[in-house]
Amino acid sequence: MPVYPLIFEPILKHRIWGGRRLESQLRKRLPPGEIIGESWEVADLEDDQSIVAVGPEKGRTLGELVRLWGADLVGRAKLIDGRFPLLIKFLDASRPLSVQVHPDRAAVARLGGRVRIKNEAWYVIDADPDAWMLRGVRAGVDDATLRSAIDAGRVESVLNRLPARPGLCYYLPSGTVHALGPGVLVAEVQTPSDVTYRLHDWGRTDPTTGRPRELHIDDALASVRYDAVPVSAEQPQHVAGVWTSISSLVRCESFVVERVRMVDGVEQLISYEELVVWIVLEGSGSIACGGLRQPLTFGVGDTVVLPAALKDGRVKVHERSMWLEVSIPIESSLAGFDRPDRSALREPPGPDFVALNLPHRDAAHPETERNFE
Repeated sequence: MPVYPLIFEPILKHRIWGGRRLESQLRKRLPPGEIIGESWEVADLEDDQSIVAVGPEKGRTLGELVRLWGADLVGRAKLIDGRFPLLIKFLDASRPLSVQVHPDRAAVARLGGRVRIKNEAWYVIDADPDAWMLRGVRAGVDDATLRSAIDAGRVESVLNRLPARPGLCYYLPSGTVHALGPGVLVAEVQTPSDVTYRLHDWGRTDPTTGRPRELHIDDALASVRYDAVPVSAEQPQHVAGVWTSISSLVRCESFVVERVRMVDGVEQLISYEELVVWIVLEGSGSIACGGLRQPLTFGVGDTVVLPAALKDGRVKVHERSMWLEVSIPIESSLAGFDRPDRSALREPPGPDFVALNLPHRDAAHPETERNFE
């Protein structure tokens, strides 16, 4: 069976800090009366498996497709402990998340098992006025200072408080202390891990036990990174064309996140040769490809996985649309070869220079840049 674009059933998670924005703004069907904090869109974990919602493979888990389709699904992207290399979520924080940290490389090496690196990025979809988030310890804060602040119940005072406004994107590598403030809806892109250590939980009580929620102070402090982190959102880099604009938001060792906007009525070839994921935040469209009798439709709140071996794929935008495009960095086939100094590349050519008819980047069709390594 040829591969085709995948949309999965959402895995809804009750959270003490959750709300109902996932339903009102992202079209998720929530259980009546429940507060839901997370919708897992793409997951291949030990206890949580995304299930295909539509198409010939409906009912299969993502883990099954990783084994069945192999490189046709993930291309040259490396699996993580044999699992799909991304975990995609939506988060609705009607109250603040706990102040938390994910294990760094040393903790992963020490603990093993299900403990894996958890690099993540938050893209703010919607937020109340004056909404905020916490990212990283302030300059000069060390282990003793952080522990003292935790003991005194003032951990927020030693962390960077940043604005959470729609359109902003923040990168949170493993080891970064962070928290999402109240009234914020985000898309989360991360590596496949669900290990979190809490340093502070705002004095909340677990309604199921009547006791304060568990903290993990020692494990958390053993994972904290004290190096400086930016005190502003990531600065996007923009490329605009006639029908499409692309903003590069995050590029790290684990994933690349770009924001893509397309005007209505556009239809174009899907020319990727590697795994790509679309997190649809505005508009609607459809994807036709080999192996599907009818095009796959998508809209706000859908997350679409485009397999690396997709054949004859074409996307048609039905109304002005915007999505986050997530990919995995692939090591260039030129890695290890000597390259000229950057300054030499800007020197005018010598008398023996012969121009070659090489492909160039077309500003009106920025997707051509994606074919170059």
